[in-house]
Amino acid sequence: MAKQLPPVTKRSMYFWVLHKNRPLQLTMITIIVITVAMRLVPIEMQKRIVSDAIQLKKIDALIYYCMIYISAVFLAGILKYTINILQAKVGESTLYRIRKHLYDHILTLPMPFFRRTSPGLVVSTLMAELLPMATFAGMAISAPLVNILTFFAFAGYMVYLDPLLAALSVAIYPVEMLIIPILQRKYNKLNRQKTNEWRRTSSIISESMTGIHEIQGNCAYSLEETKFQKSANWLYDLTYRLQIVKFGIKFTNNIFQSLGPFILFLVGGYLAIQGKFQLGALVAFLSAYEKLYDPWKELMEFYQLYQDCVVRYKQVMDYFDLLAEFPSMPVGRDVYKLNGHIELKDLSFTIGTNIRLLDNINLEIKAGEHLALVGFSGSGKSTLASAVGQMLKYTGGSVQLDGHEVAQMSKQDIAENVGIVAQHPFIFDGTILDNLVYSSEALMRQRGETEPELPDLDRIIEVAQQVGLFVDVLGFGLRTTLKKDSSPELIESLIRAREQFQQLHGAQLHNDIEFFDSRKYLQYASIAENIVFGAPRDESISLANLHEQPIFVNFLKESNIFPQLELLGSNIAIRTIELIHNSPDEQELLQRSPVPAEDMPKFSRIVEQLRRAETPEKGLENLDQEARGALLYLSLNFTPSQHTISSIPEDIFTSISGIRTSFKKYMDEHMPNTFNTYNRKSYVHTLTIMDNIAYGHIKLDNAGAEERVQQHMNQLLIIEGVLETVLQIGLEHNVGNMGEDLSGGQRQKVALARAFLKQPPIYIFDEATSALDNASQTRIQNIMERMLKGKATILSVVHRLDTLPGYDKVAVLRSGKLVEKGTYVELMEKKGALYELVHGAN
Repeated sequence: MAKQLPPVTKRSMYFWVLHKNRPLQLTMITIIVITVAMRLVPIEMQKRIVSDAIQLKKIDALIYYCMIYISAVFLAGILKYTINILQAKVGESTLYRIRKHLYDHILTLPMPFFRRTSPGLVVSTLMAELLPMATFAGMAISAPLVNILTFFAFAGYMVYLDPLLAALSVAIYPVEMLIIPILQRKYNKLNRQKTNEWRRTSSIISESMTGIHEIQGNCAYSLEETKFQKSANWLYDLTYRLQIVKFGIKFTNNIFQSLGPFILFLVGGYLAIQGKFQLGALVAFLSAYEKLYDPWKELMEFYQLYQDCVVRYKQVMDYFDLLAEFPSMPVGRDVYKLNGHIELKDLSFTIGTNIRLLDNINLEIKAGEHLALVGFSGSGKSTLASAVGQMLKYTGGSVQLDGHEVAQMSKQDIAENVGIVAQHPFIFDGTILDNLVYSSEALMRQRGETEPELPDLDRIIEVAQQVGLFVDVLGFGLRTTLKKDSSPELIESLIRAREQFQQLHGAQLHNDIEFFDSRKYLQYASIAENIVFGAPRDESISLANLHEQPIFVNFLKESNIFPQLELLGSNIAIRTIELIHNSPDEQELLQRSPVPAEDMPKFSRIVEQLRRAETPEKGLENLDQEARGALLYLSLNFTPSQHTISSIPEDIFTSISGIRTSFKKYMDEHMPNTFNTYNRKSYVHTLTIMDNIAYGHIKLDNAGAEERVQQHMNQLLIIEGVLETVLQIGLEHNVGNMGEDLSGGQRQKVALARAFLKQPPIYIFDEATSALDNASQTRIQNIMERMLKGKATILSVVHRLDTLPGYDKVAVLRSGKLVEKGTYVELMEKKGALYELVHGAN
């Protein structure tokens, strides 16, 4: 039976040093012993070279000893390199194991821990504060051993050369061993204080960044600056004092380092003058003494590293030294398979000294029954739902699922049987598909399935349709640009869909789509796209960077449109900078301008130069090539429908329409096979699937245009048999950090679909549809009433009171107490708390 390991936060630093590292540590010890022996050889050879070869003028002995010397140095170097590599391997693997085990432990900590601890603090503690452990773990055994062996080896060699001189030289080290620990203890104390203050300062910064809307909304700059300044000043003071002690230790070491040579020169020199000490022996003694200090110095540095790691490691482990409230897996039994019966008896939840958020609640929900939980704000609805879902540990009473006490169930029991959807669900960075199957995959992996069998595409599509996510996912697919190596069959199907789309819907959708027409200027395309009237074939070239292509710029000059574009670029830059300097909404203005936010300082400098000139034309002449290229970038990327901060002169419209044909001829001559011209028979890989089928750009400023176009396209995708393929492409859409690319409603749909895919017998919804529109809300309500009633138990914290008639029972909370429960009709006829809520809401 395997030995039970102590909890991760109770393990010592040397536990990690030895844990799974013993073979490597033994290898290092063996190499170290050989290395120390090799380091003595060059010193002995120095003595013999001087005394036995140079003084006696023996050339053959000189060559012989020199060869032994260089061989020993080379071998010692190779062995030292090997030791360093092994130290790095031990250190990094140990750091990996510490982080992994500690991360696993952190994930199981009680929810209140995460409410009082900022994510940034956990990240910095786990990543930055543990970094010294890699260095320490690699050196923990090898550094003391190699340096102690080296110290005594050189000290022994010095005794061999001259016992008296060796004793005098080594006598200073005991004194240093008394002084350094005193300074080190002071250093450790300051270091602990610095670490705590560093965390506090980091927490202040993290809180400010998270609450920036409140800070700016309340103009709380001075208040936040004061909080930060106080903490930063204290951090500065601690760090400064820490440096004083640190350099004090270094100064002490240097003083003692210089005392040794002083004694050696004084006594050794006297003995050499008296003829009682050979010159070669003196040279060897000097070399040995210099080498003697190196291991001593490294021992002192290792001692400082050890003390620093002791402080950091203890603080990190103490910070996370909490027990999980619930075990991850059941012990000695299988995971429960529940029917869904929920019973609350005298349920209470108290925080602080005696603040009761839940007060002796008694409630029963039969298997398959749907109960709506309502109440005024702060009545304890979410707290009750969290207690049932094991998201917090109740402090009194009982919560039972099929007769099993929730407080005694494992996390896996809950995960297998309960689907929880919060008001603000968390969406992980990754694809929509990753997030949809997250719960299902987590369950299977927790069961030990290394290659879990996830829900198939048909099931995912079915659930996506049920929650109203299908159209969103399909939209993401249609807004995707396909790679050039995409399936030829798919490309052909999309081109056929384009022809059908033009024939069936082209005329009626002219207000929603700007179709590609070589005779017209495209208002929903950039100037660059209008000139090219197509897209680059070469992936190294894009429409956005055409200003960097010399041949393209030469074409603009030969076509006499270059001066107009430069002037347009300068007007855009001036207009943007002027408006932003006089407007509080910088982001809104930047959306209406092709000026990138990160390039604002650069364009501010350009505008300043333009303003100093007598005329715009003169101002352009005074700019360097980089600045003029930046202005050309603005004009080429200007899209009239999007960048309303400025307008294009009519003469540019005329000029561009007239040079499209000459552009194609010019590029075929100077840059052949570089651009594809828009053609109804060819697929354009730089455009989205939607724009390809539409053969134009959707007029996104026209309300509902994209939805109307998509509706017409869906039927064509079905006819061509590629609807499922486009849907799969949409499922692979990356949602961004914390789902930032999704709307609030889309995030809730993903969370609901995630829970429905798991198909648990119990659902807990905590205002899970608050961000949905009325149609989506109705769709979810239909799922609950038609597909889940009688099959799954639902406990739902309800915010839309008009949905209450669809529930079997309604429970009303007020100030943590259950004030009434019953059917919706019964409670409304009673004209009690629910009646008050409903009519108050109206």
